[in-house]
Amino acid sequence: MKKIKSALISVYNKDKIENICTLLTANNIKIYSTGGTYDFISKLGVKLEKVEDLTSYPSILNGRVKTLHPKVFGGILKTNSIEDTEDSKKYDIPDIDLVVVDLYPFEETVKSSNDHNKIIEKIDIGGISLIRAAAKNYQNTVCICSSSQYNELTEILSNNCSTDISIRKRLAVEAFKKSSDYDSKIFSYLNERDNITELRYGENPHQKGRYFGNFDDCFKQINGKEISYNNLLDIDSSINLLRDIVSEKAIFLIHKHNNPCGVAIRDTLFEAYNDSLACDNISAFGGILTTNKIIDENTANKINELFFEILIAPDFEDGALEVLKSKKNRIILKLNKIPEGSIQRRTCLNGELEQDFDAKTETFNDFRVVTNISPDINKANDLVLASTIAKHTKSNCIIITKNQQLIGTGMGQVSRIDALNQAIHKSKKFGFNLDGSSLASDAFFPFSDCVEISFKNGIKSIVQPGGSVRDKDSIDFCNKNKMSMLFTGIRHFRH
Repeated sequence: MKKIKSALISVYNKDKIENICTLLTANNIKIYSTGGTYDFISKLGVKLEKVEDLTSYPSILNGRVKTLHPKVFGGILKTNSIEDTEDSKKYDIPDIDLVVVDLYPFEETVKSSNDHNKIIEKIDIGGISLIRAAAKNYQNTVCICSSSQYNELTEILSNNCSTDISIRKRLAVEAFKKSSDYDSKIFSYLNERDNITELRYGENPHQKGRYFGNFDDCFKQINGKEISYNNLLDIDSSINLLRDIVSEKAIFLIHKHNNPCGVAIRDTLFEAYNDSLACDNISAFGGILTTNKIIDENTANKINELFFEILIAPDFEDGALEVLKSKKNRIILKLNKIPEGSIQRRTCLNGELEQDFDAKTETFNDFRVVTNISPDINKANDLVLASTIAKHTKSNCIIITKNQQLIGTGMGQVSRIDALNQAIHKSKKFGFNLDGSSLASDAFFPFSDCVEISFKNGIKSIVQPGGSVRDKDSIDFCNKNKMSMLFTGIRHFRH
């Protein structure tokens, strides 16, 4: 066990620090501090020493440099070696075996302010250096890197002010995690700062919104109002699906609320649009339209009959543009290039989640036929299309396709049976014949019930990841009823 004898305190958040200082004083632990922290502790009537008196150097540059001095960091980094002991005596370096730091709130400032200079000033230099030094020397130093650890420090000070190596090492690990996260937030901000766009608002009008990135690298806006936060999410969803559909033919997609509600692959763009709209002409209202082909005037006239938010295409004929620009708020985007997938990030709890972009898209050669019957070429193509659409649809989802057209969607359901029933209901609602259709599920069927419902409604081919302990029940049912089933071995959840 190692007993704490001296402490350096430099904190932004001074809540609960009074109790810690009281315990330090009660245990005759010498306290060093500086700046606002020193002033706060002094007003409590606690005896402490200024860092400036220790270093014989004043706080400079409007308080930005206070603790960055060899006597401070020597005291924190000192070991029990003969050389360190000699240097400490020679240069009058004190022992500092407890460091208490709470960093400037950089992330909170980014969220609450658009003032770049104000944000930069909230990058903590001295505090993060103190944390790293104390954590590095965890063999001899206790590192408290956040106000969230004050309760634990209180327990330590109430327990003879002593710690064993396991406690100090765990605190060091937490300190380096804090340091890493802090630096990551700064990197993300500065790396994207040159490409920040203030949006009208966020997901809702009462929320502020910003876009970090270079939209113009991939798109040229030809017409329409300012692109919104929700528009960007829909564009991202639509472009990601377009990237994964492999076809030289005309592809037409319609998205609503980040989910595909219309997909068709046809010989002509006019046919592709009409058949995509037929999938769900109700949800298409106010949707995002995307294609891989140049918009011709004939197709533009047809598209113009629909109220939509955004149209994305690689180019537009002059006559087509004249038609489409008749509505001044209608956003028209020329697709210069499809952006490549990258790291995906999202906030979660009091931190962030990060994952690799889901770049895996299965072809028919990746599927494994697990039934006695294999799908014919048409059903094989429909299964690939269904599987690709399912990858880009909110889980739990069921996708039904026929003749290279989306004809039924069930999405965002907490039950896979509900997703299936929703897909079948929507398919019938819009007048589709399910006989001979194909189905994809984004996850395995835990029971054969979904397969039985599919069969009763005319679905003949199914593709799913597989992996249930009761896969055989589903396979046996398919074999008995002359259905084909294929396993992908890959799950594509989308939460």
